[in-house]
Amino acid sequence: MSVARFIADQRTKYRVPHTITCALLGVSVAWLYKWLGRAAGPSAASGLHTPTDRRRDTIDRAVRVMFDRKRGLHGSPRLRADLVDDGWKVSEKTVADSMRRQGLVARRIKRRNGLTRQDKTAAKFGDLLRRDFTAERPNARWVGDMTEIPTVDEHGRPGPKLYLATVIDLYSRRLLGAATGLHPDAALACSAIKMAVAARGGVDAVNQPGWREDEAKRVIFHTDRGSTYTANPFTKLCRKLGIRQSMGRVGSCFDNAAAEAFFSSLEWEVLSRQEFADTPQAQAVVLDWCYGFYNHERRHSSAGMMSPINYENTATPDREAA
Repeated sequence: MSVARFIADQRTKYRVPHTITCALLGVSVAWLYKWLGRAAGPSAASGLHTPTDRRRDTIDRAVRVMFDRKRGLHGSPRLRADLVDDGWKVSEKTVADSMRRQGLVARRIKRRNGLTRQDKTAAKFGDLLRRDFTAERPNARWVGDMTEIPTVDEHGRPGPKLYLATVIDLYSRRLLGAATGLHPDAALACSAIKMAVAARGGVDAVNQPGWREDEAKRVIFHTDRGSTYTANPFTKLCRKLGIRQSMGRVGSCFDNAAAEAFFSSLEWEVLSRQEFADTPQAQAVVLDWCYGFYNHERRHSSAGMMSPINYENTATPDREAA
């Protein structure tokens, strides 16, 4: 068996990219293409000897294009859904194999520092969710938290930090409020909750009719027990907006898992992939991801593998019709 035929067979039978086999054997890819071109014409010159090879190559190209279109942020389950929406008939395993062949990796893990600082003298609120992070309608249950976004100066030294406060609707996982600032305080939390209420059309649109008399008709906002959310300015604002506060236990990330999951995605998909020179740059990139990609394009398993905006636009009318 010739060296070139051996290389081609590794790709056909075992899915080993010819570039890797060439490197291991110490031959150039250009030489392989020339040999195959002389041996069997145009189709062999590309290394695609069978319909299976050609199908695999076509899928690889489609996966690469879609992966780039989604900013390199979608893994195989979401990428498969993207391709199906685009008219392709592929399985998740096929997409995963293609990503593995091409070295496409959607997530890079990086842990964040916790910001929770408890004020033991402040009044606490009970846990109204009990780790049930589902909602049957919009504006029934919201969750929120804060995280820090580091910056690095031109010498690689840590710079000022930007802080992000969020409000997420559990019905669709839509990010309703994303406030940024230089201090992780109650003022930042107030800004985020005000943004969320405004995004939903105001106080009376957020709460069900009769909410002033019936507490059960008010939206729930669930957070950790940090001093930010127990501070008087924030609790007073929540009462004014008709929002019922709910809090998980101290030191348990699982009690606010939905909010933690959002920050996990932010860190994997944005913060671990780039460094920010200053807070304005960090703000621009993070908010573009939040309101652009996350709300409009990022698929969620809890939202029927749709983006939050698409889920609200399609699922809500269906439920109302039912």
